[in-house]
Amino acid sequence: MNDFVEIKHKDITDKILHAFFRIVYPQLGYGFLEKVYENAMLIALQDLGVTVRSQVPIAVYFQGQVVGEYFTDLLVEEAVLVELKAVHHLTIEHEAQLLNYLRATPYEVGLLLNFGVKPQFARKVFDNSKKTVTWKATE
Repeated sequence: MNDFVEIKHKDITDKILHAFFRIVYPQLGYGFLEKVYENAMLIALQDLGVTVRSQVPIAVYFQGQVVGEYFTDLLVEEAVLVELKAVHHLTIEHEAQLLNYLRATPYEVGLLLNFGVKPQFARKVFDNSKKTVTWKATE
């Protein structure tokens, strides 16, 4: 019996978590606005040789029509959504936001990074085969 479970996009999420825990949080700590952390993560990930875009639009569709548009903080390697927070602690609402972003897009893996008093993260996966929401590319 093989106990090995493949973690989707583990190589990418490992690099993101490295940038978060080893580069950005130790240098900036807590107390800044999310935009400061977004800019710092963008620089740190690019320095690690990772392809990353910020403020990528996410359109939410209902019956074929756009009913909302949001922006994910970072999209890494065109595969992993990253949402950044600068709050005391992560809540179920923050996790629901990330899951909804995953549900509304073709991306299956997301990280929620919190630059609070203590650094926190959550990793979420939403397989495309289980999604009921349709999406269209927006650029």
